[in-house]
Amino acid sequence: MKPQMLVVDDERSMREFLEILLTKEGYEVNLAAGGQQACDMLEEKGIYDLVITDIRMPRVNGLDVLRKAKSVNPDIQVIMITAFASHETAIEAMKMGAYDYITKPFKVDEIRHIVANALEKRNLSRENIALKQQLGERYGFDNLIGSDPRILEVFHLIERVAMTPTNILIVGETGTGKELVARAVHAHSARRNGAFVVINCGAIPGELLESELFGHRRGSFTGAVSDKKGLFEIADGGTIFLDEIGELPLSLQVKLLRTLQDKKVMAVGDTVERKVDVRVVSATNRNLEKEVDENRFRQDLYYRLNVIQIAIPPLRERPGDIPLLADFFLEKYTKLLGKSVLKISTEAMSFLKNYHYPGNVRELENIIERAVALEMSEIILPESLPPHILKRTFDVGTLRSHLVIPPEGINLEQILLDIERDLILQALKLTKGAKKAAGDLLGVSFRSFRYRLEKIGLEKADEEESEEM
Repeated sequence: MKPQMLVVDDERSMREFLEILLTKEGYEVNLAAGGQQACDMLEEKGIYDLVITDIRMPRVNGLDVLRKAKSVNPDIQVIMITAFASHETAIEAMKMGAYDYITKPFKVDEIRHIVANALEKRNLSRENIALKQQLGERYGFDNLIGSDPRILEVFHLIERVAMTPTNILIVGETGTGKELVARAVHAHSARRNGAFVVINCGAIPGELLESELFGHRRGSFTGAVSDKKGLFEIADGGTIFLDEIGELPLSLQVKLLRTLQDKKVMAVGDTVERKVDVRVVSATNRNLEKEVDENRFRQDLYYRLNVIQIAIPPLRERPGDIPLLADFFLEKYTKLLGKSVLKISTEAMSFLKNYHYPGNVRELENIIERAVALEMSEIILPESLPPHILKRTFDVGTLRSHLVIPPEGINLEQILLDIERDLILQALKLTKGAKKAAGDLLGVSFRSFRYRLEKIGLEKADEEESEEM
């Protein structure tokens, strides 16, 4: 496809000159006779690669056109045409995001050169976006990281629904990254230049939550010393993220439902409704269907919020993503904490991969931050991991899922002996041979540990105890 140009100038001769020049260069050229027409064309079409606009025009000037172009698509390149007298205005335009400016009278070669460079920048920007998308399909999406098929499906679903105005409900356990998903939806939507407003419905008392969401008028209650805008008004034109929506009191569920239906809000103590244009993304770690069945959540509100559902799998169900996430957080916190930790040791990674993560990705991030802060060498060793990670060398649920009895049967005693031997050897390796510490790691007494050593043939029964009790 030919590059798409929009030429904006209130002088007909200038428009026609640029049209002839740019058409000869192989570009598709559209013309606007003034700033308002250009803004309308940008709003309607919005797919231009380059805008060339005069700065000084009546009513709607070039700076207004620049603002509109960048609001429609931040990647549109804009070149300003200016007379020498408005040189300072051209500099202001550059600060606002214009690619460059040309001063009247100008040379044809100068225009060709600047236009070609602007389009090259545009193409590079597109290539970078494409590269990020390719990487995202394999490793991550914004700050969401993973290669597991279930998390990749989340990435693809975000891409498919982000540009729609539909309300979205994100479900998942605490710490799975529900707010990151909400931010990704907003960032990839047509509202990305609008506000992204977050409120945790479970963190604010019910009597204050209504005021936070919808605002209040002065004198409407004790302490309301001035008018206050609610978060729905602040998010107008953008996205509001209602975290822990299952905690919303029933009395406020009615008001929220009305807001979603009518797209209007009424502040506490007010009698006038105000229109708002807000996309609602909500999240919960509760089973809202169960909450509806038990009359703790309104069914009609549930259907309004749950038009599209994005379910985030817990970390224990995608263990293959643990190394990716751990390395991502390692890089993050080495920079933040000014440390020179280069990698996670194989042994430490083994403990990380075998932990069950009740706190999900958030817990893993905290573990890596702690390890980076404590580690004195260039490699994270098991000793820098929290004690409870070291005590759980495997997830019992995962172990059970791999226990299958073959048709020919098994030798139960030998299997149990092999498992016990492996765990004891791991404990001794971690404690550098200290038996009492190894017993503590396995949750058994020193005497019991000695007995187990004898049973698996790692210590003779008559050996003298050489460690302190």
